[in-house]
Amino acid sequence: MLNLARDKRSLLIGAALGALFTADTAFAQDTQADDGLSEIVVTAERRPENQQDVPISVAVLPAAQARDYTAGGDDTLLALSGKVPGLYVESSTGRIFPRFYIRGLGNVDFYLGASQPVSIIQDDVVLEHVVMKSNPVFDVNQIEVLRGPQGSLFGRNTTAGIIKFDSIRPSQQFEGRGTASYGSYNSVNVDAGVGGPIIQDKLAFRISGLYQHRDDYIDNSYAGPSLDGTRVGRANAAGGFNERDVRLQLLATPNESLSILASGHARWYDGTATVFRRGALNLGSNQINGVQFTRARWDEGADNPQNYKTAGGSVHINWDLGPVTLTSITGYETLSGYSRGDTDGGAAVDFGNAGFGESMGRVRGLDQWTEEFRVASNGEGPLKWQVGAMYFDARDITEFYQRAYFLSGTANNPNNWVRLHNMNTSWAVFGQVSYEIAPKLTITAGGRVTEDTKTTDLLKTADSAAGAVSYTGRRHVRLSDTQPSWDLSARYEINPDVSVYARVAKGFRGPTIQGRSAVFNSDFTTANSEKILSWEAGVKTQLGRTLRFNLSGFYYTVDDIQLNGNDLNGNGVLLNANKAKAYGMEADVDWRPVRNLSIQAGLSLLHSKIEDKNLEAQVCAFGGAVTCTVLDPLRRQGSLFLAKIDGNPLPNAPEYNVSLNARYDIPMDIGGKLFLATDWNLQGYTNFVLYETREFTANGNFEGGLKIGYTAPNDAWEVAGFIRNITGEKNLKGVIENYRAAVLNEPRVFGVSLSGKFK
Repeated sequence: MLNLARDKRSLLIGAALGALFTADTAFAQDTQADDGLSEIVVTAERRPENQQDVPISVAVLPAAQARDYTAGGDDTLLALSGKVPGLYVESSTGRIFPRFYIRGLGNVDFYLGASQPVSIIQDDVVLEHVVMKSNPVFDVNQIEVLRGPQGSLFGRNTTAGIIKFDSIRPSQQFEGRGTASYGSYNSVNVDAGVGGPIIQDKLAFRISGLYQHRDDYIDNSYAGPSLDGTRVGRANAAGGFNERDVRLQLLATPNESLSILASGHARWYDGTATVFRRGALNLGSNQINGVQFTRARWDEGADNPQNYKTAGGSVHINWDLGPVTLTSITGYETLSGYSRGDTDGGAAVDFGNAGFGESMGRVRGLDQWTEEFRVASNGEGPLKWQVGAMYFDARDITEFYQRAYFLSGTANNPNNWVRLHNMNTSWAVFGQVSYEIAPKLTITAGGRVTEDTKTTDLLKTADSAAGAVSYTGRRHVRLSDTQPSWDLSARYEINPDVSVYARVAKGFRGPTIQGRSAVFNSDFTTANSEKILSWEAGVKTQLGRTLRFNLSGFYYTVDDIQLNGNDLNGNGVLLNANKAKAYGMEADVDWRPVRNLSIQAGLSLLHSKIEDKNLEAQVCAFGGAVTCTVLDPLRRQGSLFLAKIDGNPLPNAPEYNVSLNARYDIPMDIGGKLFLATDWNLQGYTNFVLYETREFTANGNFEGGLKIGYTAPNDAWEVAGFIRNITGEKNLKGVIENYRAAVLNEPRVFGVSLSGKFK
């Protein structure tokens, strides 16, 4: 099986290199493509600029490609994993809890109040709560990934980077676009938007929507007794979902200098949380054996339901006063919902009637307010500057329920749950100045001071069925920190086609509280602020309209890095390591080598390391024994099994990632064109946990997609057939350690799609 996987990887790499070699040969014989590269405008520095002129490592994912990745109904965010060098996305809690990693920095914590070092910004509003970060992307104009600390201008500070989504805005021309697809498992995906003027040159609108559906397709083959009333022995018991989203935007332009964009959105989602496959990883191996996409066995958890509703709105005001522009962005977000699951991932009878487990997390309600105000200079002179301030306030009521709450009969404990009140406030002042100190040489400096305060109150303890209280830990924890962030960069234009840049940046992520531990009658765990110092240099090139090539190298050190491990109950535990270090590179290529052929390729290389000689992490254990093959120094302390993690890589930090997109068009005499498009992703060695094992790793995961169709003249409409995960790969995407349970990727889906646009 290992040889087969290795052969598949070799074929994939060979095919990719072969395509590049063939294109290179043809390039010497042909002229540039009819439809060459166009300028990419980004807002990485809060003002529209050519991507090639920004002294930051920023990647742009075209909206059309993003829609291709989700043709089969895949999650619009999880589908981005590996599609941009340095970006990795995963989830062990289904579609409502994606976890993002940039250059290896992320957070494996599944706690509903978890803090992440990657910021998500949708339409200029920062989304902080993990469920808000799952809001789908639809009718999108552009996706930008800003790598490295972005502490000066964006959000609430970030040590890893930013993923920025910009929706298509209203315009004064009546226009619309839409994509619809139908595929395996009755998968439906509809992404559309339409808008235009209400009052010519004064008021315009755009309404956008997303609908995704998939039938339940995973059979529960377990047919024995269930202690919580789960209906067992059922075909098509889980795996489906219904995603419904809508957004309305109104753009008022009373005069040429003032614009007011008001936006409101809502989401209604119900579906299945991640289905774990207990025992899918054999002892001593990371190979997934005896597992099918369409079958699993579980005895509890009510088929892993989850249901969330989110809503929000924002008002974005731009007022051009001539020398300066004033910008105000006010945002409000709210959400509520729950997710429940069989957390051991199997039927306990298959494992000696041991290892029952289920839990549910519920957000009773959350409110987030944000306000950002900026003043920025206008004009094309050598000096550009901006200053501003931001305030952030989020409050929620979150509950966690454990297994005894759901059991029937004498085993039921109606008090086996906790309620927490979480508060997070933050304020910041920031500024940036950019000056062309000499012809073709520009220096940019930015700074920010941020105060971040978190408070968690335990409102209800997990008591006995008779109401006896046994919790002795803290019931109120408040952590606060004020830190500066800054960055300094230089860009030099060697010639109009080639520029080089260098950047150093310092950022921080505020202190964090983990309150879920109280459901096991354990005290809260906390982590102090982490601070990052990052160095980066790169080259950006564009040769005419045929080739764009960007290359960046980086090195960073994170002091007091926040990590998350598990205790004996599988409950997340926060901890600080002395530091982590990493270095690597990213390369992006956009190429039109011959007429009608386009190729986009990306490569990232990463080496990361935790440095703390005394730090230990609880390892996989169940029933008083270690259940996996631990490769780190291991010792036993009472019922704990602890491994030293000094020198280990960061979790979910692939050592390399290769992405390839290619499209070839065949013009037709009758007009329009036939096309063939394909995309592939190859992921290097990835460790899923803090300690090193033989089981909890992946190496050589790959997936591909294919799309064949016809595009009408002027791209007015398109009809195509598609296949996602074309080779049907079963890739390990995560684990439940104690039970050697596997989290899998999406199954193969094939279908048809129709898209169109009008103006």
